[in-house]
Amino acid sequence: MSVYQDRFQALLDAVRAATLADEQFTLSYNAEHSQFVRFNHAKVRQAGEVSQASVQLRLVREGRQAEQHITLSDDAVVDCQRLMQGLMQLRETLPLLAVDPYLNLDANAWHSHSLLASPLPELDQVLALIEREAGDLDLVGIYAAGPICRGFAASSGAFGWHQANSFNVDWSLFHANGEAVKANYAGQDWSAEAFTARLRQAREQLAFLGRPAVTLKPGQYRAYLAPAAMDEIAGMLAWGGFSAQGLATGASPLQRLYAGDAQLSPQVSFSEQVSGSLSPAFSNEGSPRQDVRLIHQGTAQSRLISARSAVEFGLQANGADSYEAPCALSLAPGDLPSAAVLERLGTGLYISNLWYLNYSDLPAARMTGLTRFATFWVENGQIQGPVRTMRFDDTLYSLLGSQLEALTEEREMILSTSTYSERSTGSNHLPGALVKALTLTL
Repeated sequence: MSVYQDRFQALLDAVRAATLADEQFTLSYNAEHSQFVRFNHAKVRQAGEVSQASVQLRLVREGRQAEQHITLSDDAVVDCQRLMQGLMQLRETLPLLAVDPYLNLDANAWHSHSLLASPLPELDQVLALIEREAGDLDLVGIYAAGPICRGFAASSGAFGWHQANSFNVDWSLFHANGEAVKANYAGQDWSAEAFTARLRQAREQLAFLGRPAVTLKPGQYRAYLAPAAMDEIAGMLAWGGFSAQGLATGASPLQRLYAGDAQLSPQVSFSEQVSGSLSPAFSNEGSPRQDVRLIHQGTAQSRLISARSAVEFGLQANGADSYEAPCALSLAPGDLPSAAVLERLGTGLYISNLWYLNYSDLPAARMTGLTRFATFWVENGQIQGPVRTMRFDDTLYSLLGSQLEALTEEREMILSTSTYSERSTGSNHLPGALVKALTLTL
């Protein structure tokens, strides 16, 4: 048992001892101990550590519920006092609230325990590697690493613990002309060889940015979307695309797909693949998470259903969080070797990243955004030069439907770089996509 789990258990014991017979509770725990290093010109410009922990206490009585977020310290006595004060405040608040019609506590005494403790590299080793491989480059980026913990317990006897070590190196290489290549290396098992290979690939792309820029006219172009570009599209789908509430209220961009009025390519199979990911196997609402088949061979299957949506819309919850977004989205691979992408593309666009995406027509799953960083014009399988920033506007039913030619055999595990309030455990496991036509508008 880790020191984090010990602290969580002590708080849990205190809450259990203090709750009354007619009260129910849930207790969520978030903690991290992270190293952060910021780079500029491949030199360390800022380095530090963040150690933080918090709990979310929910008290339920007679169909009413209230929650309180409490930031923890390293003093167990003070933390317990704050927790008891929070419990008393919730107890006083509950009678003032209306009955919650969608309250749906999981009454099962489920248990889940996951400890992914792959050793992380020593920081000195990471810094030395970056200095050796990129010391001559204008590398700007951030390195974040360390354990992330999630805990959940309830008066029903349910208990979940998740602790995982992870690292994330997110960087850009800048050319003297101001253009840049963006790259990322993240995961649980650090490999100096894998990081070096990714850095060298970015260095090779950087050289092409020195060639004269190509200006394209609006129109449709054959294109390859690298996994990082696909990650931006997947991120847009997470905005209610698979949400039971979004689909029930007409707010999902995949409304037509789930209604059976549209299909994607038979090559497309999306799933929520919690098993083996960095995300905990339980939701923030207190239900065990399951692997969920969302889209199979282009046809809609299941949706992400939270406990509240299950009550509101008469469905069976499947462990989704309250916002019903995927935490570990996986797109099945195809049969195109990554090494053959340029040859198979022939003439067209090689798009490493997309930027500033939004929906231009949400019901039609139409997205718009910009090409950015290393986007290249390719002729006869050879990179000719960078393409000036262009706006695309196209539907998912085109990009991953009628115009999808192939998905790559290899996939990238792309961890969320979000550090708002805390490091994220979210991830996407994605191949690259070769499309017959991508619409550029300006």
